[in-house]
Amino acid sequence: MPSHIRKAGLLAAVFVLLVAGSAKAATMDVKVPFPFVVQDRTLPAGHYRVTEEEGVVQFRGEGNHENLYFMAVPAAGHDPAGNQPTLSFTHSENQYRLSDIWESGAYGLEPAKR
Repeated sequence: MPSHIRKAGLLAAVFVLLVAGSAKAATMDVKVPFPFVVQDRTLPAGHYRVTEEEGVVQFRGEGNHENLYFMAVPAAGHDPAGNQPTLSFTHSENQYRLSDIWESGAYGLEPAKR
């Protein structure tokens, strides 16, 4: 049941991203229109370049000077946007929390538990 709630009720936003991949690292440019939490750190709304390489994800703010690195693990399930690069968030109380980063329909990551 929690999986259905998470997918149906808690998926707050899905964004189609521009992808500029390389052989080693996947890079996505994204605009997030609301502040969001990643591993207990709140990032402001804005444009971010999201890079993933070997399980390490970087969110680098473009224009807001934010920079965050965190470990990620493979996500269960499949991309809610089909085969489009996607960020998904859960929403509870008054905050959004990054739940998954999907690079393709079958490859997704989620922030590692601390």
